[in-house]
Amino acid sequence: MEIYFDNAATTKIIPEVREIMLKTMDVEYGNPSSMHLKGVGAEKYIRYAKNAISKQLKCEPKEITFTSGGTEANNLALIGIALANKRAGNHIITTSIEHASVYNPVLYLEELGFRITFLNVREDGKVDLEHLKESLCEDTILVSTMAVNNEIGTIEPIEEVAKIIKGYNKNILYHVDAIQAFGKQIIYPKRIGIDALSISGHKIHGPKGSGALFVDSRVKIKPILYGGGQEKGLRSGTENTAAIAGIGKACEEMYLHLDENRDKMNQVKQVLIDGATQIEGVTDNSGEAPHIASLSFRGVRSEVLLHALEEKGIYVSAGSACSSNHPAISGVLKAIGLEKELLESTLRFSFCEYNTVEEAEYTVQALNELLPMLRRFTRK
Repeated sequence: MEIYFDNAATTKIIPEVREIMLKTMDVEYGNPSSMHLKGVGAEKYIRYAKNAISKQLKCEPKEITFTSGGTEANNLALIGIALANKRAGNHIITTSIEHASVYNPVLYLEELGFRITFLNVREDGKVDLEHLKESLCEDTILVSTMAVNNEIGTIEPIEEVAKIIKGYNKNILYHVDAIQAFGKQIIYPKRIGIDALSISGHKIHGPKGSGALFVDSRVKIKPILYGGGQEKGLRSGTENTAAIAGIGKACEEMYLHLDENRDKMNQVKQVLIDGATQIEGVTDNSGEAPHIASLSFRGVRSEVLLHALEEKGIYVSAGSACSSNHPAISGVLKAIGLEKELLESTLRFSFCEYNTVEEAEYTVQALNELLPMLRRFTRK
């Protein structure tokens, strides 16, 4: 039996996505910038994907720029907006629980002379709104927060954040990393007051190497890649038609079945949490997102338990997959005040609509068998 509970790291491509991608590679394989019919045939898939994504965000297709993934989308938003607006100020605000693809570009901007404020979060992982109010100042040009935390599943109060920012100064720009939210909840950036929003294809059953950035047409932003001027000059390079078609189709399919998918994931998540927390020494750190559960297992190192579960065909994560090559204590878990003993004893279980209650029950059974045995071998 194989149980894949690591969908926050990546998801399996669905048949509808595979089909449209193959068509762009086998039939409509032209360069979208070419003026002949093969180019026009490829370009129509880019228009299709822009329309599919903009429909769900309630924005204009021209406000969507395709990227190589969520990391590039976040880099483009943060660096591009900061450099384009540096005459207005040099202060940027983000949070202490951001993904590395936000945290590291912000550190780069700090090296360039920008002043950075990292907001505190509460024990539930939600951004401290009072700290935000205190941090805003005349020099603030950009605020960036995630919509859903990728490690514990906290749904951030992005509408309240936007209201505070725009209430203080409507010219301060607000970027949202929606990579774990898009396809799982409805977000209308223009209605909320979000100026830029990043998404990723491989989190919603699209291909790896696909992403997109919404940027409000009124926002000044500089490119970070220079070349042939594709994507209105904001993201040069021949468009990856297959990946773009794939993310467009994935977006379409996820929102077509949004409520049903959320219900399925919530049910699996709750069965897992309810069963696991009946076991001695297991505690729940999970936020409200339907697809992410964070559990701590006192007395067992996360890496040991991860591989023990793998032996039973259950795939989970010890944190963000993007940090797995550089093991360290999770900054998210430290930020929410998780006790020291549990920082290296926490696993993330993440779901998609194809996971089942039976899989959750099997995982609980496996935990019941493994934890007592592993704890016996733990060094005192």
